[in-house]
Amino acid sequence: MKSFRFWAFWRRVQYGTGYLVILSLLIVGGYYKYLYAPATCFDNIQNGSELAVDCSGSCTRICAFTVSQPVVAWAKSFKITDGQYNAVAYVENNNKGIGTPAIEYIFKLYDKSGLITERRGTTVLPPDNTYPIFEGRIETGSREPTETTLELSPVKLWLPSTFSRSQFKTANLQLLGADVRPRLNVTLSNTDLNESRDVEVVATIFNAQGVPLTASQTFIKNIPGRGQADVVFTWPRPIAKTIRSCDVPTDVVMAIDLSGSMNNDGGVPPEPISSVLKSAGAFVNNLRPNDQVSVVTFATKSTTVLSLAHTFSTASDLISKLKIDSKEETGSTNTGSAFQSAKNELSSVKHNDMARRVVVLLTDGLANEPEPEPEVFALTQAKSLKDDDVTIYTIGLGGEVNMDFLRQAASTPGMAYNAPTTATLGNIYQTITADICEEGAARIDIIPKTNAGFATYP
Repeated sequence: MKSFRFWAFWRRVQYGTGYLVILSLLIVGGYYKYLYAPATCFDNIQNGSELAVDCSGSCTRICAFTVSQPVVAWAKSFKITDGQYNAVAYVENNNKGIGTPAIEYIFKLYDKSGLITERRGTTVLPPDNTYPIFEGRIETGSREPTETTLELSPVKLWLPSTFSRSQFKTANLQLLGADVRPRLNVTLSNTDLNESRDVEVVATIFNAQGVPLTASQTFIKNIPGRGQADVVFTWPRPIAKTIRSCDVPTDVVMAIDLSGSMNNDGGVPPEPISSVLKSAGAFVNNLRPNDQVSVVTFATKSTTVLSLAHTFSTASDLISKLKIDSKEETGSTNTGSAFQSAKNELSSVKHNDMARRVVVLLTDGLANEPEPEPEVFALTQAKSLKDDDVTIYTIGLGGEVNMDFLRQAASTPGMAYNAPTTATLGNIYQTITADICEEGAARIDIIPKTNAGFATYP
């Protein structure tokens, strides 16, 4: 009887357990069928192997707190025409293999009165290098920016990327027409097996000290895998004056005062003219092989005694033999006419389209021709030169010159030099020689960037 009761109890336990197992299976099955949602990278919940909500772990998207934020290395704006500027900034992304297909930014341009304008945009930021952000033709009206900043918004989407700046190689850089219609030709090679589409390329030119001077941007629709594309960058105004590297040649007009006062110190040979001509000849002999020189003399009127040429020894010899016409002993000084002759020469067919243009004018007297306002006339002619991107240096010799006038005539007040005596002329000409160009080659950065290489993300 006891064994029968035990058997009956055990049967009830087995049946109860079975019912519970079946009920549990039904509950679990119903949950998974109707209620359960598997962990995904788009469910706005931190689950699975994620380090934060929907990022890192098994997710393609990278968590922002695991990434170094991009840093603005520098930002600058460059005048392209009156009232319009290009703005460029270099941004460092030091994350290896991690970038963003869309980073928002704001360029802000300021002058001493405050904010002039701002420009917003969005661009790609590839990984593990420095990349430019470019905005062109920013309108500034009559104001000239003295400061440019770039503000970056927090990145919303960090993704793995296989892109590298080494994917593209540049060759055959050729700068043409720097003083007319600047054009930079470059061959860009795609080292990747796959085609690259919608490639943005920015060219930035630096001086020998690494200071950015100007920049331009272009876009390439596609570059075949292991293929090449010819890229062209242009500027709407001359840049020969901007690029002060000695790699860029210079066309120089030497304007020398031969009015009667240049004999006033007397002596044999007469002074100060003899020392002036000696110093001017030394200046010419210090020009570089690709430069050209022209010589203009002026008194009551100006004369171009030598057109632009590379023959420096001829120019130096000619300068040493210049004499003051006896008719000019009581003549006038027409500084404005000298500027006119200089402009005619620098605008002639002999001007090298690649060369910057410079006028170095020396006088020991006051501009007193033509009447009634000789200085106004001279300053008007000087302005015409400067408006045409010609750099003007002026030298006032002795104590009778009007240095305020010469400072106004020069491109900047600092380009007007006072020489109390002829003994200081040599150093002044050497200073001008060093100022015309900076030793060392200019650097040209050609940096492409593209959305290619980023991991797929909805």
